[in-house]
Amino acid sequence: MRGLAIWCVWAFGAVAAMAEGERAGEFDYYVLALSWSPNWCATEGDARGSDQCDARHDYGWILHGLWPQFHRGWPSFCRTAHTPPSRRMTRDMADIQGSAGLAWHQWRKHGTCSGLDPAGYFALSRRAYAQVNRPEVFRRLDSAVTLPAKVVEQAFIEANPGLEPDMITITCRQGHVAEARICLSRTLEPVPCGADVIRDCRASAARFEPIR
Repeated sequence: MRGLAIWCVWAFGAVAAMAEGERAGEFDYYVLALSWSPNWCATEGDARGSDQCDARHDYGWILHGLWPQFHRGWPSFCRTAHTPPSRRMTRDMADIQGSAGLAWHQWRKHGTCSGLDPAGYFALSRRAYAQVNRPEVFRRLDSAVTLPAKVVEQAFIEANPGLEPDMITITCRQGHVAEARICLSRTLEPVPCGADVIRDCRASAARFEPIR
């Protein structure tokens, strides 16, 4: 029993180490996570009173984050010698991330694992966001619709030559389409996603809110 207890303690520690605290710069590829802001507002942001949900912003697909990823699992909250980003740096990301708070959180959880300093990480995130064509059809909605989540995936594939079904996944939350997650190499080329990323939403009638 004592041997089993020691093994359990070791195993728990190993899992915890894989979950967070890895060394910066050690990962296989990136996941670019794009969130449809009106859906986030409907399921979460409105209840928080988030400024992101104010109609004056006209947000559609925003950058949730650029996440370093292993072929199995992912690093988080990595050890880094880089100084945290300034308030100005995070504020300057709000135009594509919705808020400075999200930019700060993404740096702390994911950016620290990139091996880059904050300026480099945010610049790379902005470049990854800019190079993905976000289907215009969703911006033209004038009322909420329900659709198969697969339709959203197909729209991204059609808008981005070279993007294949195994390089993108669509997630859902509370009956709404939540995110489009696109897998990119360290040089930002589309690549196949790992098995723990490709978990497509299979909803045949997911709600999709229009831009406010």
